[in-house]
Amino acid sequence: MTELSNSTPSSWAGASAILFDLDGVLTPTAIVHERAWRELFDGYLQSVPGAAAYRASDYFDHIDGKPRFDGVRDFLASRDIVLPEGPLEDEPEHNTVHGLGNRKNQVFNDIVAAGGVRPYAGSVRFVDAALARGLKLAVVSSSRNAPAVLKAAGLSDYFPVVVDGVVAVAEGLPGKPSPATYEYAARLLGLPSEECVVVEDAVSGVQSGRAGNFHSVIGVDRGAGRQTLLAAGATLVVNDLDELL
Repeated sequence: MTELSNSTPSSWAGASAILFDLDGVLTPTAIVHERAWRELFDGYLQSVPGAAAYRASDYFDHIDGKPRFDGVRDFLASRDIVLPEGPLEDEPEHNTVHGLGNRKNQVFNDIVAAGGVRPYAGSVRFVDAALARGLKLAVVSSSRNAPAVLKAAGLSDYFPVVVDGVVAVAEGLPGKPSPATYEYAARLLGLPSEECVVVEDAVSGVQSGRAGNFHSVIGVDRGAGRQTLLAAGATLVVNDLDELL
């Protein structure tokens, strides 16, 4: 395993753990999520006369990093569309907040099943290096599919703690940009938040790290933009985690 070099930024000094977002940080599934959201709303908006078409910027502006149903609500609000919530397990074909969210999940899982998941090579090298240094690791994801994605990517054994959308609902934790899910992961690791580094690629995720009393917040620019992540509260921003090796 590679060890973190002495040139690693000072934001690492004294850290005991790293709390990783999943999609866009460890795996390129953010691209799959973006595709699934586009397919969902391209189809749905065809039934809404006069509604502005889905744009690539909508993903970063309204959806990225948020719990799925919050993403549905915020996107619909951007088009001044109000839909009934529907039951949590509403059928995917129903045009309700939960129905649309579940339809998106169905599209996402179909794409993953067809193509599999490969983790970012640089992220795997960084995780190996962090383990070699004795740091504890956790995944904190808004996705309800995090365990399945970690398994598909061959990363399950790296992370004894996974706080995903299912855990958040069960524990009554608000989603990002609240720091609650990251704070919960720190408690599960038996560490104070100030000893934990947050690693995020989404604006809402960086904001959640900034809102909590964490050691530092590392932004990974997968499309949100370096200055945007810094403005959201990132301590530093890299294009890939192996830049820190």
